[in-house]
Amino acid sequence: VQLQASGGGWVQAGGSLRLSCTAPRMIFSFSHMGWYRQAPGEQRHVVARIATNGMTEFGDFVKGRFTISKDNARNTVYLQMNNLKPEDTAVYYCWAEPGIINDALENEYWGQGTLVTVSS
Repeated sequence: VQLQASGGGWVQAGGSLRLSCTAPRMIFSFSHMGWYRQAPGEQRHVVARIATNGMTEFGDFVKGRFTISKDNARNTVYLQMNNLKPEDTAVYYCWAEPGIINDALENEYWGQGTLVTVSS
């Protein structure tokens, strides 16, 4: 697993968490990156993505509560989640998709997942 995710945990509704995802420099430098989540019995859905040019997109359910950012010096993408709700409970997966074709890069990368639990 080349994407190392961290930051999940338990929080009460209305609270905040920040997820981090660190990638090797080559993957980080050339990839669109982001976060997906999967709740039990559901499909995986996009939470937030940030393109190599810095453009961002969010799942409809985010509604201004989350932000995604990159720290180029640390090869890390962050997902700041505020005003968390019980329905945000899920396993959150870091994702990377290289924007270039290179034999040293795969088509897509996934982190190991980090559990976020929001209690009411």
